[in-house]
Amino acid sequence: MPGSVRLDKYLWAVRIYKTRTIATDVCRKGRVTMGDAPAKPSRMVNAGDVVQVRKAPVTYSYRVLDPIEKRVGAKIVHNYVEDITPEDELQKLHSQDDFFVKRDRGAGRPTKKERRLLDNLQDDL
Repeated sequence: MPGSVRLDKYLWAVRIYKTRTIATDVCRKGRVTMGDAPAKPSRMVNAGDVVQVRKAPVTYSYRVLDPIEKRVGAKIVHNYVEDITPEDELQKLHSQDDFFVKRDRGAGRPTKKERRLLDNLQDDL
């Protein structure tokens, strides 16, 4: 079909991921969705499609403006993809600052028990 390109190539070409291999792996792990369904790396994308990419803790949403296979410069990426991520998703980036546990200077590394408590706290979020 003319005007369509593989999803992993597109994610790499518009600089969402640094390498095509990373884009392929992320698709296989189910972190990329199209139409509320996990998308395989070989899925074809067309103009107007919405791609959702989960990069913890935020799920970014992108609208495909023009499918391309070749990687383009960062200054002209906006011609090929539109970031339509909702504002409430972007707020998650700023709320993460409150999560980090403050340790006293010189307290050293957390003990095994403290590490388990920190991991449990992070899993609850």
